[in-house]
Amino acid sequence: MSASKSSLAALTLGAIGVVYGDIGTSVLYAMKEVFGSGHVPFTEANVYGILSIFFWTLTVIVSLKYVVLVLRADNHGEGGLVAMLALASQSVKDRPQLRRVLLLVGVFGTCLFYGDGVITPAISVLSAVEGLEVISPAFKKYVIPMTLVILFGLFAVQKRGTTGIGKFFGPITVVWFLCIAAMGVFHIMEDPDILWAISPTYALGFIWNQPFITFIILGAVVLCVTGGEALYADMGHFGKKPIRVAWFSIVMPCLTLNYFGQGALLLTHPEAVKNPFFNMAPDWFLIPLVGLATMATVIASQALISGAFSVTKQIIQLGYLPRLQVLHTSVKDTGQIYLPFVNWGLFVTIVLAVVMFKSSSNLAAAYGIAVCTDMLITTVLTFFVIRYGWKYPLWLCFAATSFFFVVDFAFWASNLLKLLDGGWFPLLIGGAVFTLMLTWKDGRRLMNNKLMADAIDLPSFLEAVFVSPPARVDGTAVFLTGEVGTVPNAMLHNLKHNKVLHNNNLFVTVRNHETPWIGLDKRIEIDSLGHDCWQVVIHYGFKNDPDVPKALHHIKARGCDLNPMTTSYFLSRDTVVPSLGEGMAPWREKLFAQMHRNASAAADFLNLPNNAVVELGSKIEI
Repeated sequence: MSASKSSLAALTLGAIGVVYGDIGTSVLYAMKEVFGSGHVPFTEANVYGILSIFFWTLTVIVSLKYVVLVLRADNHGEGGLVAMLALASQSVKDRPQLRRVLLLVGVFGTCLFYGDGVITPAISVLSAVEGLEVISPAFKKYVIPMTLVILFGLFAVQKRGTTGIGKFFGPITVVWFLCIAAMGVFHIMEDPDILWAISPTYALGFIWNQPFITFIILGAVVLCVTGGEALYADMGHFGKKPIRVAWFSIVMPCLTLNYFGQGALLLTHPEAVKNPFFNMAPDWFLIPLVGLATMATVIASQALISGAFSVTKQIIQLGYLPRLQVLHTSVKDTGQIYLPFVNWGLFVTIVLAVVMFKSSSNLAAAYGIAVCTDMLITTVLTFFVIRYGWKYPLWLCFAATSFFFVVDFAFWASNLLKLLDGGWFPLLIGGAVFTLMLTWKDGRRLMNNKLMADAIDLPSFLEAVFVSPPARVDGTAVFLTGEVGTVPNAMLHNLKHNKVLHNNNLFVTVRNHETPWIGLDKRIEIDSLGHDCWQVVIHYGFKNDPDVPKALHHIKARGCDLNPMTTSYFLSRDTVVPSLGEGMAPWREKLFAQMHRNASAAADFLNLPNNAVVELGSKIEI
């Protein structure tokens, strides 16, 4: 019993550091942007109204929608938009047209994650360093250079992994939450009546009396739920209970106390509106607070960067992106990975965002559209999961999701007003990634169709070959093929040029599924084709790490004993040649050919031994 309690405590502490880093640092800029927008007249009634809207936004979107409802929609224990997308597509697999639409919507939402992944670290770190301006206006010219240095240091250490420093994430973030709560309590004690703003009547009164202003400021209010999607995305790492315990015991109370403390400060010192968070602190605490805030924002950014690595790997295995180099940074935790291309691509785009927008207030204008679109997509996918996957009655599904859809839609529509002020930036990033994903998916489909049109039936081919068999040589040949039952190009080239067959021949197809994990008991399918030839299918979920040699160890019981020293892996190295005719637009075909050329080697992705791989090339016109 005590062991399970300590495990829950450890997971809860980890969840506070990784899951809630983003939302924990939203106190740096959310209140500032609402009152700094100039749309809200500075009155006591409006301060109460805004605080009430903040509190109930956190309650409805985070507590009710994500913590209570969406956390229930786990895909074999995994969460996040990719897991939800897989779950929704499985739920409507008998409705192909609807499934196709949901896949497109879900993939677009995943693409917007990259737009959010650029804006969030930029706005978080920049808002923390801007605390230096409160210490002295003379520091203003150092804010952007310091921000860029911190971000470069953060991305430079990614290749080393987070095993060493990860254990400090939780404790530092807990200190951060306790610190912001203490600052809030200090100012609430000066005006305890501010706590009455918890009543929804103040929020409803503000909305009723100023509906147009309410609609406009929702684009800034959404900043208080920055990173809300993370608690669903990280469910597989920590589990539902630790995430829920962390939210209700630490995160939600501390955020509420700090926002209400900021409100109490503004009522007594309206001039603090320029940066209410840092103005809460006494002068002697400003420098330590800037340091602590910077650490908290770096931790929040780290969680998002790690999330970008994981999501990209999952998307690759679902077939929407080409293979990229994946490096494991921990021998114990297989989930700790590093993708150099994604890491430095994110860094360059974040630097571009910081240099272009120059301040957290300008970045706040860019933030919102991407995350609100993701929240809206999550609500829509949840409806199809509980309706078609869980078979709940239609009225209950509407009741469970329509309220959240209306709330999400209101925030989304408000954020559209920021489109020209910077909202186009994350949409541009998401749109570019979406174009790449669709081009890769369509290109692979065209390529496979071409291969299938020219394919030779494997059993018939083997029958013909063994009528007058070529010379057999010692060892095992493993031919990687995209489709079951077809002759791999590598085998045709091997017979044509070398005129030999190995004693054992395995025709291996790797299948990736819309399921996070596939266990070892379902990993391998093997069928004998005679003449010491076997057809093998290896199954992986989108969170499994492909390792073909390791998987093939499991076929010893079927009479095929692989000796690593005498096993060779044959791959077809296909060169894509764009051509006129049916298919994609010429620019997309050229883009696909470039992506295919630059994809990471299949041998590395499938963890094949470098000294046992033979690649034989061929050209494919699409």
